[in-house]
Amino acid sequence: MGNAADDSVSTARPRLLDRVRERIRVKHYSLRTEQSYIGWIRRYIFYHDKRHPRDMGAAEVEAFLSHLAVERNVSSSTQNQALAALLFLYREVLEVELPWLDGVTRAKPSVKVPVVLTRAEIDRLFTHLDGAHLLMARLLYGTGMRLMECIRLRVKDVDFARASITVRGGKGAKDRLTMLPQSLRSELGAHLARARNLWERDRVAGSTGVELPLALARKYPKAPFEWGWFWVFPSTGLSRDPRSGVVRRHHAHEQALQRAIKQAVAAAGIYKPATTHTLRHSFATHLLEGGYDIRTVQELLGHRDVSTTMVYVHVLNRGGRGVISPVDR
Repeated sequence: MGNAADDSVSTARPRLLDRVRERIRVKHYSLRTEQSYIGWIRRYIFYHDKRHPRDMGAAEVEAFLSHLAVERNVSSSTQNQALAALLFLYREVLEVELPWLDGVTRAKPSVKVPVVLTRAEIDRLFTHLDGAHLLMARLLYGTGMRLMECIRLRVKDVDFARASITVRGGKGAKDRLTMLPQSLRSELGAHLARARNLWERDRVAGSTGVELPLALARKYPKAPFEWGWFWVFPSTGLSRDPRSGVVRRHHAHEQALQRAIKQAVAAAGIYKPATTHTLRHSFATHLLEGGYDIRTVQELLGHRDVSTTMVYVHVLNRGGRGVISPVDR
């Protein structure tokens, strides 16, 4: 049987996490961020024997983050994610400003060269995909979009006249423009015709409209039912919204495409650890190989700093940045 302190903490913990969720939603953070932050806060509480965070401070945060680096051997990005969750908890929920965490053992940052497929490997990969999965994969490679940017595309953001796609709410909550590949216009148009049939059936059935970002549904109550706000890649069935509890049609689930890509990579005999994000890496690298300047590639990828885009210079097919090996002489 637990003691009274444990009971009080276990009773208080759900209320605390509800406060965290409420604050995250007020700040308009994504569902993924909410799930990640809640997970890290739970781990932090359990690591310190279910003590309430208000009874802990910088020393306990430092101990937990150091534990992640030293004992769990997590990456620096994972440790930074845990730190962001705990800072949010203290600053936004408990309204406690932690002093600078000098005592944290930092995970060693790693510099990784991205996995890039050759054009021949891209072609082989695509031969083992079909339907919407093939179209999504070609869009990822042809536009440089991230997985969720593609999955969450709305009909209104595809401009056939200007051959462009507007990426909404990308990383860092930024919008940007990328191209609509000429070779995909016909295929995407036919796909949207099928999606419109699904949208029309939903309207006839009187089903709830699609989810809108932030507070747009209150500002524009008819928008969730409009064709322009419908998903380019809608799910085949209705499902319950994890936040609101409303049953509606969501976009296609990202894991379905991830599984399809994984199976296609194996079927194509590609032995690189390729994923959906590899198509974005390949897009950037092949543009640079084609002679496009790095600033253009930076803009298309939506990178804040050109130094992030510079990583693709390392994988260009130039034999060590144009250096000729002495053995080749």
